[in-house]
Order: sequence, then C-alpha cells, then structure tokens
Amino acid sequence: MTQTDPRTTGAERYEGAVARYFTAWNAAASDRDGAAAALTAAFTEDATYTDPLADTTGHSRLAAVIAGAHAQFPGFVFRLLGDPDGHHDLVRFSWELVAPDGSAPVAGTDVATLAEDGRIRSVSGFLDRVPSV
Repeated sequence: MTQTDPRTTGAERYEGAVARYFTAWNAAASDRDGAAAALTAAFTEDATYTDPLADTTGHSRLAAVIAGAHAQFPGFVFRLLGDPDGHHDLVRFSWELVAPDGSAPVAGTDVATLAEDGRIRSVSGFLDRVPSV
C-alpha cells in the first residue's frame, strides 16, 4: 500500500493523487505488471469509478474500463488540464484525451475522494467534450 508522507498536505497531496491517477490511466495494457502497480498506487482496492459510460468498483473492473478506453482510442494519452483544486479529501481536476496528432477530441472533469493514505477511493467523472458521431 502506498502511504503519503504525513507532512504532505494541501496542493502537494492533491497533485500527487492526480499524478498517480494519470499514470494509471496511461499505463500500457501490454505491461500488465506495470499497469497493475500503477492502479494499486493510485486507487484503494475498493475504489469506485462512475462516469457517463461506466459505474464500477475495484481494481479488476477499473482495469477493464481503462483497457476499454485504450481499445477505443489506441495511441491516445490522458493529459491534465490546468491545476488540481481540492479541499478536505476532495480533489477536482480536468483532463483531455490526446490523439497521436495532438488533437484532443475528448475532455472531462473528475472529482475524486481521497483515502487517508492519499490514494483515490472514489471518482465521479463528467464528460465536457465528446466527438460527434
């Protein structure tokens, strides 16, 4: 289990949690051990993840959601937009999904609840920009 330094508070705590979140979302499915380690570092074992396209609990199901996003958008990476903003155990941040050509057809905003150890225990996600079909 990843523990946060008790001296790390405020912005550092939020930035660390969000950085681990993006590491997990951008981990290559081809590197199962690396992807699993990134997921464990970012999320509690019983973490929940809810957005307009998914509602899931736990590492294995969240790994499947992440793999599904990579399958739908091969070669794309998730990138933070702006700075995370938080209070108490909540952190809010915006992101975009960037194509290999640099375009970003998908963007969203997530609100995460952090556990005492700094890992994410829940995410509520919102899609701000989606491609037209």
